[in-house]
Amino acid sequence: MRVLSVVGNRPQFVKSAPLSAALREAGIEEVVLHTGQHYDPELSEVFFRELGLGEPRYLLDTRDSDSGRMKPGIREAVAEERPDWVLVYGDTNSTYAGAEAAGETPVAHVEAGLRSFDQTMPEERNRIAVDGIAALLLCPDERSARQLENEGVGGRIEVVGDVMADASRIFGPLARAQSDVLARLGLEPRGYAVATVHRQANVTIERRLRRIVEGLGRVEGPVVFPAHPRTRDALARFRIDVPTIAPLGYLDFAALASQARVILTDSGGLQKEAYWYGVPCVTLRPSTEWVDTVSEGANVLADDDPDAIAAAAAAARMPDDRPALYGDGHASERVAAALYASRP
Repeated sequence: MRVLSVVGNRPQFVKSAPLSAALREAGIEEVVLHTGQHYDPELSEVFFRELGLGEPRYLLDTRDSDSGRMKPGIREAVAEERPDWVLVYGDTNSTYAGAEAAGETPVAHVEAGLRSFDQTMPEERNRIAVDGIAALLLCPDERSARQLENEGVGGRIEVVGDVMADASRIFGPLARAQSDVLARLGLEPRGYAVATVHRQANVTIERRLRRIVEGLGRVEGPVVFPAHPRTRDALARFRIDVPTIAPLGYLDFAALASQARVILTDSGGLQKEAYWYGVPCVTLRPSTEWVDTVSEGANVLADDDPDAIAAAAAAARMPDDRPALYGDGHASERVAAALYASRP
């Protein structure tokens, strides 16, 4: 069996690392296509080095997030490789482009069924569109499976857990053991906050970005802000002055985030990672697809309100008892088994 994996950004590289290993163990040949949606070396190339991923056979180097520019290259790869499955991850434009360009080849969607119910977010529209295309819908939990059943999707639904939990289980301890990022930045464990801001809605609207930065400025203690290239460009364009650092490699960032006092982010993946790390999270969005982290008291939706951001960061605490969410860290093996069980 041959699978064409379409990846393009940081969360997809993280998700693909444990899954690539599971595919090899199951005897499934994987061909990797990198759309180039993230092209900064610290957001792209470094993952292939640090996580042991095979080099992409196809590198489109689009250097932007326009799904229309990605599709022709993906179609060519599908025609050349004739895979049994096109495997797509999450909710980015690379996800949508991969599903759309698969043609007659069946699509398997990792992280199927998630909904924030906010259709102003392009990610939400991508999720719905890809789930409508996919022949195999690989869900992180029962909630997402029920959502797909309610929507009446045509593909086969499998609850496998979250492959990012696999990555956290494998790489979190390794990162803390190998990285010296705290020493380099002069930080003490639990003595600082980590912030990430990259969502289109937050970095293309000047008022929102200014309000978020104002809120971050009110957070007590050092705030370490590794800035995404798109965010750096927006801060410069809007002339917003805030201390940032360059993007970090995955192992450095995992070591940094897992030892923070609080994480402030608009990333979906980092909300989950914060939960698994035992670090409270403040989400810089009005909604989230990871609603269980909020209901469990580990995550607070502060949107772009400076007062709410500062207050949530000050009050941030992890609950004493928190259930295991989104699987047991062995989703990748279940994905490989589902691909075999559902093969055309």
